[in-house]
Amino acid sequence: TGVVPFVALLLLQRRPVAGRALLVSGSGCPGHGLCRSNVQEQTRRQVAVLNATAQELFSLYLKCQGEPFSSESDKLCNPAGIFFPAFRVNRTSERKEVMVAMYKLFAFLNASLGNITRDQEELNPMAKELLERLHNTTKTTRGLISNLTCLLCKNYNIFQVDVRYGDSSKGKSAFKKKQQGCQVLRKYVQVIGQAARVLLPHLSPS
Repeated sequence: TGVVPFVALLLLQRRPVAGRALLVSGSGCPGHGLCRSNVQEQTRRQVAVLNATAQELFSLYLKCQGEPFSSESDKLCNPAGIFFPAFRVNRTSERKEVMVAMYKLFAFLNASLGNITRDQEELNPMAKELLERLHNTTKTTRGLISNLTCLLCKNYNIFQVDVRYGDSSKGKSAFKKKQQGCQVLRKYVQVIGQAARVLLPHLSPS
């Protein structure tokens, strides 16, 4: 299709870094052949699925971390101290601006899910339901990134987007790994609802 498998690159980004994520090979977009005919509807469905399952994922994550996370989640999972992509678009923003903001958000989320899944495989290898939900969320997010890549290229000839990624949890204590995961997922729950409300009208059939 001409799309570079850049998801693997995103998963390797462990430090807070601003960079340009290459979306496609070459010096520009490869043309409309990149997109499937139902790409807008597919993107709508993916955002809707992520929005519908975010709270369940967060609740299950807390349950599997045990105490004190189960009883002190408001304090321990407060995301105020972590980096998360700013999401300043709204329903009246231009469609191009919305698509770029969405790409930044879900590229960050994809990399963060890779970190969280790795940590949980180490800390909670028997938490099969949690690990399955993390894998499913990652799969949906990757599909969404692919579709946003296609829409940005097809509609706006955008093939590079500045993306910043969060802190690595590598080398941190088990407690800090659990806390970082719950902070990211708490913020994700807060942002995905807003993202769905902003994006879905822009993807409505014309």
